[in-house]
Parts: sequence; structure tokens; C-alpha cells
Amino acid sequence: MVSLKTKNEIRVKAKERKLLKEIISKGNGKARKITRCRVLLLAAEGKKDAQIIEALGVARNTIKQVRSRYIQEGLEAAISERPRPGAPKKFSGRQRAKITALACSRPPEGRSGWTLRLIADSVVELGMTDEISHMTVKRILKKTNSSPT
Repeated sequence: MVSLKTKNEIRVKAKERKLLKEIISKGNGKARKITRCRVLLLAAEGKKDAQIIEALGVARNTIKQVRSRYIQEGLEAAISERPRPGAPKKFSGRQRAKITALACSRPPEGRSGWTLRLIADSVVELGMTDEISHMTVKRILKKTNSSPT
């Protein structure tokens, strides 16, 4: 367990402090992770929440969460991103690749090109899924920079 000096101040080990400074100085990590590192360093220096808020422009709740996670779960948990809730993906990477490949293939006989609705209908006909909207096809193709035409 990590010890507290005061309510707002935490003790960060020298090794961890070095790692935090390394992450910040490299600057190639996620912005949230770098901000959490800064929060921990400022809290370890004895800065009050108001001072950290003013210096970093973060919410008080963020400071409390980072400090609490550090105390209860350690450094990695304090600076890492937790999984965010949300609906699971409806299509696997393989299914998305097949839809993209279909859009890049030769259009059906009598057609000059693919439309989003035609792709959606073809995906259902091929048995890749029970249903898919043309807007879902659009989102899948947009993420791969593909165009149905």
C-alpha cells in the first residue's frame, strides 16, 4: 500500500517518479495518461487540489480518482485507461474486411457501381449477417477510407 502524508499529498517512490517524468517528457502517450502522470507528480509535491486544477485544467473528480487509484491499486492502475462501457461491436474485424472487399469488388451485372444499399443487401444475401443498414455499411467503409463507387 502507498502511504499518505496528508489528505491531498501522496508519496511517490523515486523509481515511480522517474517513470512518470519519462512518460511526460516523451509526450507520445495518450493525453489523458500524461495528464494523470502530471496529477500524481503535483500531488506528490504537496499541491492542493485547487492548485492542480489551476495548473492542469482538470476536474477535481479526476484528481481524486487518480489519487485514489494510486493508493488502492498502484501506479499502473492510476495512469492507465480503464475500459469504457458501451455496446459491443456488431461486426468483427473479419466481417468488416469482407464488407470492404465486397465494396471493392466488381459490381453486380447491370450495375455501374456499388451503392451503400446494394452492399447492405448483398451482405445479407451472402449470409454474413441477418441484417445491416446502409448507414452501417457507410461507417464501416468510412473507417477504411473505402468508397462504394
